[in-house]
Formats: sequence, structure tokens, C-alpha cells
Amino acid sequence: MTTDQDLKMDGQPATSVFATKGTDVTPKKDKGVIKVVKRQGLDGERPMIGDRVTVHYTGKLLSGKKFDCSRERKEPFSFNVGKGQVLKAWDIGVMSMQRGEVCTLLCKPEYAYGSAGNPDKIPPSSSVVFEMELLKFEGEALTGDSGIIRRIKVKGDGYMNPNDGASVEVHLEGKCDGRRFDCRDVSFIVGEAEDKGVPLGVDRAMDKMQKGECCLLYLKPKYGFGSEGKPEFKIGPYKDIAYEVTLKSFQRAKESWEMDLPEKLESAAVVKQKGNQYFKAGLHHQAVAQYQRIVLWLEMECGTGIEQQKRIQSYMLTAHLNLALCFLRTKEYTQVVENCNKVIELDEHNEKALYRRGEARLLRNEFSLAMEDFQHVLQVNPSNRAARAQISICQSKIKEHHEQDKKTYANMFQKFAERDAKVRKTKRRRDECVRNGMNGEVGIKRRRRSQDGPSAK
Repeated sequence: MTTDQDLKMDGQPATSVFATKGTDVTPKKDKGVIKVVKRQGLDGERPMIGDRVTVHYTGKLLSGKKFDCSRERKEPFSFNVGKGQVLKAWDIGVMSMQRGEVCTLLCKPEYAYGSAGNPDKIPPSSSVVFEMELLKFEGEALTGDSGIIRRIKVKGDGYMNPNDGASVEVHLEGKCDGRRFDCRDVSFIVGEAEDKGVPLGVDRAMDKMQKGECCLLYLKPKYGFGSEGKPEFKIGPYKDIAYEVTLKSFQRAKESWEMDLPEKLESAAVVKQKGNQYFKAGLHHQAVAQYQRIVLWLEMECGTGIEQQKRIQSYMLTAHLNLALCFLRTKEYTQVVENCNKVIELDEHNEKALYRRGEARLLRNEFSLAMEDFQHVLQVNPSNRAARAQISICQSKIKEHHEQDKKTYANMFQKFAERDAKVRKTKRRRDECVRNGMNGEVGIKRRRRSQDGPSAK
């Protein structure tokens, strides 16, 4: 059984310091995590559930033995707080800290390594002490481009989330530059929030939330009101906005495996129409969500009978072609190529797929591949003037590229030649210096011999 007789804080036994200066930071107030602040942090907010936090830490047993230290590795440690990724004591303790704060946490076994301990490091049922420094924290990025940042104020219940097509009821409060522009209760279908004037970023966050959750969403213009702004809210173009969102309730939509094929085909017709509506309105991200639902429903279906098979293929071709067109508009060219490839797998001479893939490859500076696609288009439809024009552009780009390569290599070889000439010149100078030095030494020796006269016999 470990004791605190060896571990000291400020020259006193550790448990004594925790007893007199410590604060119980556990929600249950069961003294499972006692905190003593060593250095106050910066005034301001504390981490919220899901925030990405970065800390330095040192872990010790009550005997004083150190068992882990990030500083010795010269690398801080990062994790999403409040998500169960680390010890329970860490989630609780770090969420009580401010940026720059240094504190010491006394952690009971049930908040640390439990009755089992950690082999070779932590004895069973051991209390441990951690010195923690909170270096920084930031909200959780819900998209790869960090266009939607979430910070959870109140954790939701359970583990279920709304899915695409789910019906949700939320409370919204929107702010821009500190001014509240939106405050309401609203219901919408996930993937169709635009119909209720709810921005894309809020729609996208729905499948990450649980019932009862209240979170802050920080949205870049792409996920807010974009280049158009929102005149009715007096929000100009390209403005960052923030929403506080509370998910009051939701009803999940049927998953693909819960639907039979006739139901999927019927739903695909509705969703296709919705996607086309969004595309015509210039809402390409919203259109993508609709077309992707068709792919999800039908990509594994074969159908029974020629009629069903034709309908499935028709919807799949249309969905992938429309996705490719949407991704051309959003400049996501890799996605364009991938969706066109899906179409070409089903129909190798599909004129639209070949042309759109050519466009994407041209925009990715893959001129030769693009030209092959446009030439294939002409084989399918010799009267396609746009493809002929694109071939001319490809040829011009290839020529420009070759000319640029010639200049690059010419400059490169010129630099190599100049460097070699410089090296040869330096070597000649060095050799001349060496020869002159040797000649000088010979001359000095001859003068010395002539001054000394004939040697004595």
C-alpha cells in the first residue's frame, strides 16, 4: 500500500497540502479529484466538452516515484477533452483549468488507473498525482477545412445521432460580429435545412449531436451564408457567423438496410428532384447531400428483372453525373474524376462523364489525360464543338508546358555550367597560389646558400 511519506509539495506532505489548499473538482463532490493551483492561468474561458486541448504533464505515485512525463519526451500531449479518450481525472481536471494554468491533481484510483493499476508502473488501487499545464485549447473541427468548429456547452443524452433525412427540432441563436440576428425554435429535415433558412454548417453538425446537447458552432462563410450573405438578417457577404444550437428532439430516418427496393426507388425520385432544385439555386453543397443519398441507397442493389435494373442504373448514372457537376462548381476536382469514373464503369462511352472528367483533369493540369478524354468524346459524338475547343486548349497548354520545361532545364544547365566554371576558376587560383608558394620557397633557399658561401671542408 503506497503512502505519501515521500511525496512533498512546498516542503510539506502532499496529502496535507491537498487537504488544506485543494478544491474538489468532481461533479459528484466525492473528493475523487482534488486540485491545487500552482500558477493561475489567463483570465477567460475554460475548455468545453470535445475541445482539442494540449497539455504538459508529470505523473507520480504517492511514494514520489515518477512514472510518466511529457516534458522528458519534449513533446506535449493533445486530446479531445470530455470524450473519454484519457483518464477520467484528466477530463475533469483539465476542464476546470484556464489557458496557461499549472495545477496539481490528486486522483483516487477510480478516477485514474482503477483496481488493476498499470503493470510495471502503477500498483493496484493506487492514488496518483499529476502536475498539469494547459498550453492551449480550441474547438473541435467537424470538417477537414476547419470550416465548422464545435464547442459543446451541455453534453447530450445517449449515443444516438440524427442521420441524413432525420426530422429534428432545434433551438437556434445566431450571432455575427457580436450582434444577435436569429433566435427561434425550428424543425427541419437533415440535409434540407436550407428550406428553413438554416445555414449549411448547422445542417452538417446535426449528425454529430445527441438529444439535449447544446453547442456553439463557429461557421466560415462557406458553411454560413457564403458570398451572397443574408439580407433579411442584415449579414453581408463572406462573413463568419456563430450559432448556439440546442437539439431538443429528433426522429431518425430509415437506414438503407431498413428499406426495400421499391421504397428506395420511390425515395430516389423525390431526392433527385430536391437535389436538382438546390443545384439550380446554386446551392451545390446541399445538392451533393441529396445525390449522395441516392448512391447510398442503390449502389449495392441489383434488382429483379430488366425494368428494375434499368431504373437502378438510370438513377446511379444521374446521381454520379450530377455529383461530378456539383464538384466542378465547388472546385473539388478529385471528386469529379471519381464520380465520372463510376459512370464510365457503367457506360464507357458516356459523353457527359468523359467531358466532365476531361474538364477536371484540365483544371488539375493533367493536360494529356484531359485531351484523351476530349478525344474520346469526339469519337462518341463528332459534332461536339466544346470538346474540339477543349482539345485546342489542351494542345496549347501542353506546348506551353514543354516550353516552360525547356526554359527550366536550360536555366538549370546554365547554372550548373556557371557553377562548374566557378569551381574550375577557384581551383586554378589555388593551384597558382601553391605553385607560387613553392617557387618562393626555392628562391629563398637559393639566396640563403649564396649568402652562406662555400661550405667548410
